Amino acid sequence: MREKEYLYWLFRAPSFGAVTIHKLYEHYGSFRTIYNMEGTALAGEHLISRKAAAELDGWKPQLDRMKEEYDSLSGKGIRFISVLDEEYPERLTHIYGNPVGLYVKGRLPDENIPAVAIIGARNCSSYGFQVARALGASLSREGIQIISGMALGVDGAGHEGALMAEGNTFAVLGSGVDVCYPSSHLEMYMEIQRHGGIISEFAPGTRALAGNFPMRNRIISGLSDLVVVVEARDKSGSLITAELALEQGKEVYAVPGMVTADLSRGCNQLIRQGAGIVTSPDDILEYFQIKREKMLKLREKNVRGLAKKEKKVYSCLNLQPKFIDQVAEDSGLPLTECMTILMELELKGYVLQPAGHYYVTKL
Repeated sequence: MREKEYLYWLFRAPSFGAVTIHKLYEHYGSFRTIYNMEGTALAGEHLISRKAAAELDGWKPQLDRMKEEYDSLSGKGIRFISVLDEEYPERLTHIYGNPVGLYVKGRLPDENIPAVAIIGARNCSSYGFQVARALGASLSREGIQIISGMALGVDGAGHEGALMAEGNTFAVLGSGVDVCYPSSHLEMYMEIQRHGGIISEFAPGTRALAGNFPMRNRIISGLSDLVVVVEARDKSGSLITAELALEQGKEVYAVPGMVTADLSRGCNQLIRQGAGIVTSPDDILEYFQIKREKMLKLREKNVRGLAKKEKKVYSCLNLQPKFIDQVAEDSGLPLTECMTILMELELKGYVLQPAGHYYVTKL
């Protein structure tokens, strides 16, 4: 425990990242030894700069405060899992610059169960949201753990699908584990703690700053066996995460999209570069060699049970938003009657209205 307290003191030192801490520990083999070393000696070994050595010397008086902070975590429902602990994720030990410690509310992913990261654009389309949610639900039903960042858009949809299927899902945050970001995901934040865990490398109380997310993303890919990109713009954060995953030796898959859509450029680029293609959950299950049991096609069965005019309107829709005037024209029905039928289909859960008077089929 004493060694872990020294680890926590160094872990919380400003300007000292995981790579530097690992380098110091590999050289000295003890965090207590590092604490007791003079900064000038560390700099003399060329392990850190003279400026960093001076900063570390200035951080030494904070040892007692850091010990108090560490001791207070359990009272907040937070665990600190470090590289010294047996519970530290095995998947992370194989990546460069793996976090020295993680704050956790809930639990960590099971090392013996496949884990898939579902990531993508925050400002995703209705199609992207539905695909991410459907993947989260379908993979969860087959026992696969879902990892993501709890952001708006695709990330949240993946978590939502897993929760709908009562599966295990884990959110890696760019803030402290006690800070729900975005605040609109508070209910999801609470549910994830019951069905998995909230994970962060950042100390409790840390706000979600832009510079935190690249660090967060390496943990999302690191905790996963496979990363699925659902929608991503060119040069987006999701593509950076995909690159990190490849560097970590993880598999990357992407959902193809229209060549004219900005939100599909990143995914189509990944596929062009050799990423796996996701056209259904079976593509992922095949990678893990999971054989799906035969399931009734409930959606098709239910559609056969719709009234004749409902079928006609439903058949005019797909996953691309269509304005109500176009639906009426395609179905050949009067606009007022078409509006009534669309309302019925929406209430029955067959269609969604992503924007005013625009409709799409629901996956």
